[in-house]
Amino acid sequence: MKIEIRHRLVGTIPLLEVVDKKHLFDRLPLIIYYHGWQTSKELVLTQARKLAKEGFRVVVPDAENHGERKRPVSKIPSLTFWQSIQTNLFEFSTILDFFEQLKVVDTVGVGGVSMGGMTTTALLTQHPEIQAAACVMGSPSLLGYRRLLLTDIEKRGYTMPKDYEKLTSWIPAYDLETHYEKLDKRPLFFWHGTEDEKIPFALTKQFLSKNTGPEITAYVEKEKHMVQVETMDKVTAFFVDHLKKDFV
Repeated sequence: MKIEIRHRLVGTIPLLEVVDKKHLFDRLPLIIYYHGWQTSKELVLTQARKLAKEGFRVVVPDAENHGERKRPVSKIPSLTFWQSIQTNLFEFSTILDFFEQLKVVDTVGVGGVSMGGMTTTALLTQHPEIQAAACVMGSPSLLGYRRLLLTDIEKRGYTMPKDYEKLTSWIPAYDLETHYEKLDKRPLFFWHGTEDEKIPFALTKQFLSKNTGPEITAYVEKEKHMVQVETMDKVTAFFVDHLKKDFV
């Protein structure tokens, strides 16, 4: 098996397409996989290769302000962070439509790490075409994370806009904890470390304590904010179980 990695520019979105070369032009299950805060698409290539070896077409885009689109982080606390996630949400349909126009898409999955995991859960609230999703050390509660950020920022003595909540008013509609019914029994994978120093496990713990249906697959380990190879293997096995078709 030879894995092909193709650099593409979809509009202004730089991304990598990772796929078994012999299936380059076939209809395959498509997984859009998002990287984390202040990293880049290249840092999720190991996960993408593992998925491609199992017969998936994997697309890894650079988020706004990251990778090939990197710009200085705004000195206004959390502005660049929320802007990056919101741009991911804006661009999801553009990326999906591009590959659908090529007639190479069968089923659709989404996954991501950290900020990319938050993007993933947010997309589930608006896109029923997503058939399975994986959130790795990201929060399913965007509202909860917004509250934590605000508390932390105020403790540090930074000035915040008085209309911060209005400026991020898109967040409530994309909060999966608030809109769990939107999951509609679609398979959803979680992995989170209890010692996570960047995105506290408490928010995921709260979500999992309330939502225990068979659609949820969750792994909780005593780890920090770091993805191990074993976790990538668990993500891959999840998508094989819930998204892969027999013809691949």
